Amino acid sequence: MARFLAFSARHWRKAVVAFTLIAAAVAGKAWYDTMRDPVVHLASVRLDGMKPGTGPISAAVISDVHIAGPDMPPKRLKRIVAQINALSPDIVLIAGDLVSEKALATHLYTAEEIVAPLGGLRAPLGVVVVPGNHDHWFGWDSLKTQLAANHVTVLQNEAVQIGPLAIGGVDDAYTGHDDVPVVLAAIERLAGGRLLLTHSPDIAPQVPAEVSLVVAGHTHCGQIRFPLVGAVSHMSRYGDRYGCGKVVEGGRTTIVGAGLGTSVLPVRFGTRPEIWLLTLAASR
Repeated sequence: MARFLAFSARHWRKAVVAFTLIAAAVAGKAWYDTMRDPVVHLASVRLDGMKPGTGPISAAVISDVHIAGPDMPPKRLKRIVAQINALSPDIVLIAGDLVSEKALATHLYTAEEIVAPLGGLRAPLGVVVVPGNHDHWFGWDSLKTQLAANHVTVLQNEAVQIGPLAIGGVDDAYTGHDDVPVVLAAIERLAGGRLLLTHSPDIAPQVPAEVSLVVAGHTHCGQIRFPLVGAVSHMSRYGDRYGCGKVVEGGRTTIVGAGLGTSVLPVRFGTRPEIWLLTLAASR
């Protein structure tokens, strides 16, 4: 009996050590995936309505910044802003969720602290943002005031012509603030290459092919993605249809970014922060 107990104890110790090492490896990878610099994805999209012969426009796209401790303090966003500026985009598009008020956050920041780093973005055609669900839950009015102070164009169910682009901004669909028909009507009155900027990609099926591009975030590409199993959730009524990346349906392209920060849990696993750099050109 004593030999059996000693044998069992040795195996239990080995099992505990093995479990501890695996847990440490998983935790290390999760923090690495969370904190690593954003990967830059490139894509080219031809826009209906863009005047032929107009030079290509480069658009840097980010979403889901989710400023909050421990993973996305303003100083980290400031470094990412420098990375975006180094890409020399003509315009920067931000697809919502500037803030996170997650329960597991180690620090929540003020609207001024959240927005201030975005004031460092440099693009000849400016910076355009739409709100996300967390922005509304946090307090959109305070964020909007700070965005205006930092010369960021805010679109909420409206459209604006910027250079050769006609940009419609759809307010957040997840919280029911969206009004796609109003935005489509507004964009029809403008000249230029037509695109929609929104937080949730779930509006995409409502968008006609004449609007060549929908830019969105919200899904985080799953944020937690396990080998073989895939993403735990995409937070979309369409499952993984608009879960991540570039989706082409008919004449419309939808770009869904993984975002920069995190929501609910302050970690990523199997995904990494993303910046999309789009080259926008006239349709042939």
